[in-house]
Amino acid sequence: MLTLSVAIIAYNEERIIGRTIASVKTFANEIIVVDSGSSDNTIKIAQENGAICYTQDWLGYAAQKNFCLDKTTSDLILSLDADEIVTENLAKEIKIILENKNLNDIYDGYTIPRLLYIANQPLRYGGFYPDRQLRLIKKNKGHFNNRPVHESIEITGTIGACSNHLQHYAYDCLVDFEQNHDKYAKLSAQYFKDKFYQKHSSFNFYYKTIYWINLQIHPLWTFIYRFIIRRGFLDGLNGLKANIAYSIYVRKKIFYLIQTIKTSQNIYKNNRERL
Repeated sequence: MLTLSVAIIAYNEERIIGRTIASVKTFANEIIVVDSGSSDNTIKIAQENGAICYTQDWLGYAAQKNFCLDKTTSDLILSLDADEIVTENLAKEIKIILENKNLNDIYDGYTIPRLLYIANQPLRYGGFYPDRQLRLIKKNKGHFNNRPVHESIEITGTIGACSNHLQHYAYDCLVDFEQNHDKYAKLSAQYFKDKFYQKHSSFNFYYKTIYWINLQIHPLWTFIYRFIIRRGFLDGLNGLKANIAYSIYVRKKIFYLIQTIKTSQNIYKNNRERL
């Protein structure tokens, strides 16, 4: 039977870190928590629940998670956010993976579905589910890619798929969702500006010529696609609010991208004028 480490990064997660650790205690050989300077009882609660805790100043999402992966010592690693809870059915499925030599000879990692909760209400439609994430991997087979936001594990090898999901209690209310996605929009804009602007002429042409059209049409289409075509309406009022908020997030990504590009252009222009 293979051993399993659970890797969690945390910052001020006292509201849920205990539940997260409790959901994996019965089958994990070790639980590693890397805290980035919590001012609440996160570390105390984690230690009381058997976790090995490290403190590391914030390195960014990907680097912080890779730091946590490096602290693990088991055959397999389950990487969790501090607000992700392993369901009983998923725990049983992971135990089967740990015990099955044939599976471990075939797969180097497994994707896991996530069920997002906002204000303790699940979002099962509109593209919010299944939101599969590669989270269960063999030690030294994968790492998080270097993105400032929406980082994901890149793996060397074959990938299987778990059937049962994580419960993702990310937001206490819709305001939390909106505030976090505003931050994500800014980080995403900076990432795409650095990655594509002035490197791909088609990218420059696209955003210079039809930016204002895209700013209006893309968010609208996102709402229609997610709420109607992907049946977000089946999540009721919570689904309506979440899909509106997500469409606003899409608009902000486009807006912040152009503002970031304009700022860079102005800095470049001012520097040239000083020469």
